[in-house]
Amino acid sequence: MSKSAPCMWMRGGTSKGGYFLAEDLPSDVAERDAFLLRIMGSPDDRQIDGMGGADPLTSKVAVIKPSAREGVDIDYLFLQVFVDKATVTDMQNCGNILAGVGPFAIERGLVKITGHITTVTIYMENTGQIAKADIQTPNGKVTYSGDTAIDGVPGTAAPVAVTFQDTAGSSCGQLLPTGDTKNLVEGIEVTMIDNGMPTVVMRACDLGISGTESREELEANTKLREKLEAIRLKCGPMMNLGDVTDKSVPKMTMVSTPQKGGAISTRTFIPHRCHASIGVLGAVSVATACMLKGSPAADFANIPDGSSKTLEIEHPTGQATVLLNLDNNNAVESAAIVRTARKLFDGEIFAE
Repeated sequence: MSKSAPCMWMRGGTSKGGYFLAEDLPSDVAERDAFLLRIMGSPDDRQIDGMGGADPLTSKVAVIKPSAREGVDIDYLFLQVFVDKATVTDMQNCGNILAGVGPFAIERGLVKITGHITTVTIYMENTGQIAKADIQTPNGKVTYSGDTAIDGVPGTAAPVAVTFQDTAGSSCGQLLPTGDTKNLVEGIEVTMIDNGMPTVVMRACDLGISGTESREELEANTKLREKLEAIRLKCGPMMNLGDVTDKSVPKMTMVSTPQKGGAISTRTFIPHRCHASIGVLGAVSVATACMLKGSPAADFANIPDGSSKTLEIEHPTGQATVLLNLDNNNAVESAAIVRTARKLFDGEIFAE
C-alpha cells in the first residue's frame, strides 16, 4: 500500500473530502481503496485514526485527471468511503464534492484561467454525464471568498454555478427505471427516479412521520430505518442497480408539505444515515419528481409557473435551490444549482 500522496482537502457544498490527481493514487483499485480507507480512518465509527469526520458527508474523495474527450477539460471520479465498513464505492456521483473539482483542477494547472470567471467542463465518470462549473477567477487565480451563502454551511463564499445536462437515467438507464411514475413497494407508494442520483421518493406520512423531524430524531427511529431499508433492498433491482445491500444507492427521500415557503420539504437517508441537508443531485432528482403528475412528491409540491422553474427544496438545515429548464413537452431539459467551495489544506497525506 502507498505510504503517502499529494492531496488537497476541500469543502465542496455541504460535503468535505480529499481531492487527488489520478496519477498520485495507485492504479490498482484494491491498493487505491486500501490507501483511502487508511487515510480516512475507516472502518471506525469515529474515524479517529484518519481524516474522515465520522459522517458520510465528510468521508468522500474526488479523483481528477485531464480528459481525452473532445470539449471536456477534466474527468472526475467520485468515491464514497464508508465510515463503519471497509468499503469504497463508485456507485454514485456527488454534486457537492463536484463544487470543488473545478477550483482544484485550476489550482493543479489542468485548466487555464480565461478571465474573471473560468468555466470548467467536467466529465463525471460515475455516471458518464457532463457538468459545467463556473469558477470565480479574478486577478488570475481562484478565489474562495465571496458573498454567497448556502444552507448547511456557515458564512459565505464565492459562488460555484453548476449546470447539469442529460443526467436522466445516468445510473439506472432511464429517468424512471420501472417505466412508471409510481410503484407500490412494501405497501408504500414510491417514485423510483434517477436524474443524476438514484432516489426513492415517498410520502413521509406513509412512513408514520411528519417529515419535519430532526436528523437525530429520525436516526433514533429504529422502526423507520428498518422499513426504509426493506424498501431500498427491493427497489435496488427494480432500478437496475442489482443487490444494493452494500451500496450507497439508492437514496431514500421522504417528502411532505413545505414549511418555509419552498417547493417541498424533504428528509433523506443516504442510505442508512439521515442527511444533514440534501445532496445536489439528490435535490435535482427530487425536484424532477415534483414535476411528475401522480407522484408522491407532486402531492405536496408548490410549483411556480413558467418553463424555467426555481424550486427551493427544503431540508433539515435549510433549502437547496434547483433551477429546472423544461422542453416543449414539459420534460426537464437541464438543471442548475449554486454551490460554494473552500480549500482547507494542500499538502501530503499519510497512510502510515
